[in-house]
Amino acid sequence: MESWFFENQTGNFGIKIRIKSVLFHEFSHYQEITVYDTPEFGKTLVLDKAVMFTEKNEFVYHEMLGLVPAFAHKKPEKVLIIGGGDGGAARECLKNPFVKHIDLVEIDKKVVDVSKEFFPEIACRLGDERVRIFAEDGIEFIKRINLNDKESEKYDIILIDSTDPVGPAEGLFRRDFYEAAAGSLKEGGIFAAQTESPFFNENLIKDVSKIIKELYAKSSLYCAAVPVYPSGLWSFTAGSKKYDPRTVNESYKDFDFGGQGLNLKYYSPEIHASSFVLPNFIKKILR
Repeated sequence: MESWFFENQTGNFGIKIRIKSVLFHEFSHYQEITVYDTPEFGKTLVLDKAVMFTEKNEFVYHEMLGLVPAFAHKKPEKVLIIGGGDGGAARECLKNPFVKHIDLVEIDKKVVDVSKEFFPEIACRLGDERVRIFAEDGIEFIKRINLNDKESEKYDIILIDSTDPVGPAEGLFRRDFYEAAAGSLKEGGIFAAQTESPFFNENLIKDVSKIIKELYAKSSLYCAAVPVYPSGLWSFTAGSKKYDPRTVNESYKDFDFGGQGLNLKYYSPEIHASSFVLPNFIKKILR
């Protein structure tokens, strides 16, 4: 008898994936966590019945969230990741030669534990000495940094690697959180967040883009193709106090993006630039 997982993504639309086996299933304090083994995508992490990533294509999302801001910044030494307990964004940020320190704030420690056990290729840098993991609410963490207002505690890059804007992640899409994040960045800091599907989340994208534009000297939306996410087209919103998020900083003009150790499967300087070229319907949303 065949087993299938169905994700109801919008109420009127969803995806269906055949399951070989259930590798893990448990309710943490915050959410339902499931790991499926699938014939099409390999191991798949599902939180509250929504696909977070699959082994086959996780690199698209993680490279584009982590590397676009990392290589737009001249010298990002200190990074904060809110969410991202799977370790994918941290893995990508450490490919930047200047990164010396990453604080990863994941509210659900069980996500970190499950990722280490079932997705070692993704969580491979969570044990790196440059990475500190905090099992706490990212909203409260970033508000504390902002209130302290100490330059030594601020970051060059802040990434919001969140789930959809429901439940514990809902507050990560509000103005007061974005304001606290902006106040927690250094003078040349860059902020980037995943901001859902342009096909199904027009109002969210419009609202977030408006806030980021008001908070930063430079702001831009960029996109990438992520097959298992609603519509397959995913957006990210970047804000920068100084550097243009749309271009690779000139400090990397001699950097070998094709180096064997980087293992880049999606990102390149050309993809970086082209991801900010938006189709007309997205331009209309932003207007």
